Amino acid sequence: MTTARTTTARTSFQTPESPFKSDNTASNQCGYTLMNNQVGALIANVVGRQENVSVRHLPSMIRVDGIRRFDLIYSEVDEEAGEEEGWFSAAEFEENMSTHYGRMVHLDDRTIMFANPEDAAEYIDFDLEPVT
Repeated sequence: MTTARTTTARTSFQTPESPFKSDNTASNQCGYTLMNNQVGALIANVVGRQENVSVRHLPSMIRVDGIRRFDLIYSEVDEEAGEEEGWFSAAEFEENMSTHYGRMVHLDDRTIMFANPEDAAEYIDFDLEPVT
């Protein structure tokens, strides 16, 4: 009695090249993610008028990205909302922002986003030189 022998060809599997790349160069960008609600939309409308800022409305959030530096001026949000001056503050902003990247500086009348930490340190007159 003879038996048939089956051979299977061995296939060499290669991992395909990933479409995702890493790039360690500085992007010179900063930004934050806002809740997609009425206040988040007001903030996005105000900062979105700046030439160096882009706003993307997504189903559950609003993405705000800027080049180098941009300011969120609280009185402009008050005006956009039709509210009295002082209605919008850093606390209201923090409540509606979920994440950020870059350096954030809160002042009484605005929040400033900086892409470069050295620019933020210079703005607040913080000495980055190590103490010896």
